[in-house]
Amino acid sequence: MPDNGLTEQQKKWMASVRASLESSTGKTLDSWIEIAAGCPETRPRARQKWLKDLHGLGQNYAMLVLGEVARRSGETPRDPDTMKVSLWSDPNSAAIAQALQARVDALPGSITGQRKTYTTWSRNFAFAAARPVKGGGVRLGLAVGPDVSPRLSEADKEGWSERLKSVVVLGSPDQVDQDLGDLMAAAFDLS
Repeated sequence: MPDNGLTEQQKKWMASVRASLESSTGKTLDSWIEIAAGCPETRPRARQKWLKDLHGLGQNYAMLVLGEVARRSGETPRDPDTMKVSLWSDPNSAAIAQALQARVDALPGSITGQRKTYTTWSRNFAFAAARPVKGGGVRLGLAVGPDVSPRLSEADKEGWSERLKSVVVLGSPDQVDQDLGDLMAAAFDLS
């Protein structure tokens, strides 16, 4: 799997998943790749479900196997820059994302990771993530509790790290102010 935007701890974790595959499942990575080659599904989630339902392979191992299948077949991993342009296509949400990135860039040791549906920021662990919302806004998740600021509300199931306990919806770049920067720095300190 590509490791763009992964912290050292996340890279070590992925290496441990790879190392434990055979001892946990009784099959080598090459054996799992042969099994995955017989999958009739084409969508990644459906392929992952097929591996779990038919072969009992858990999510982390399935993603490792499917990532290796893609790599060996010559599929190029999603380019983070291409995903970023696609995700932040609305001019207003892109301007908000740029303002958030500027705040993150001021935090030494921060790592930006680009996913298909959101941008994530980490140090040792995720401390913030953002995704566009309808109407040109941005939903920002932070690794601080919602009780820290009246601007924050409790996070729902967001699809990003469960460490991000609060969210705020931003409607313009000027809402990425010093107060929000301080909240981001507090979340960073917890990571």
